[in-house]
Amino acid sequence: MKNIKVVSNPLILRDLTILRDKNTPPQEFRIALDRISYSLVVALSEEFKLIKFDVQTPLEVTDGFKIEKKIVLIPVLRAGLSMVNSFLTLIPEARVGHIGLQRNEVTLEPIDYYYKAPKDLNNSFVIVLDPMLATGGSVIASLNFLKKQGASKIVVASIIAAPEGVKKLADAHSEAFVYTAALDRQLNENGYIIPGLGDAGDRVFGTL
Repeated sequence: MKNIKVVSNPLILRDLTILRDKNTPPQEFRIALDRISYSLVVALSEEFKLIKFDVQTPLEVTDGFKIEKKIVLIPVLRAGLSMVNSFLTLIPEARVGHIGLQRNEVTLEPIDYYYKAPKDLNNSFVIVLDPMLATGGSVIASLNFLKKQGASKIVVASIIAAPEGVKKLADAHSEAFVYTAALDRQLNENGYIIPGLGDAGDRVFGTL
């Protein structure tokens, strides 16, 4: 698949194991998810374009750099909220919007109920945060909406993804690129990723 980068290293593999373990309590689950999110930030930041300028050190003038475009984080509620703090730690200047989507458990299609984001998305680098890219419905709906609001540069960050969702996203938005820590085997008959880690939102917020 050309539209996805699996970001992996020994620390991510350790933390994925913690996330997958059904006995991991919510607080440990959140901490492991945070650590993986940091790795995703670093990986996708390679796409940021920089502006070079002069900076005065205590000794001389040297090259300094700043990110060219404004960064906008769009967590898909509610599970996407679990990734926001890690991204803001490394990109503190980023602004944060929100998209509220929930899945119809019968049709598996997303239902939107909330949207709030900065107005100048056309001049921003937009990062959609959703820990699980399963059927792809929520992410596709998010990108559909963001493009209508003027966004042109959008990437997706997820903790785990299913091949079906990645393909469906590529069919709907061929330019969209996904950064994930794991590309799992498939979806089951209920649209859940397997082997997966269960419902990320429930496990993060302790609502099992």
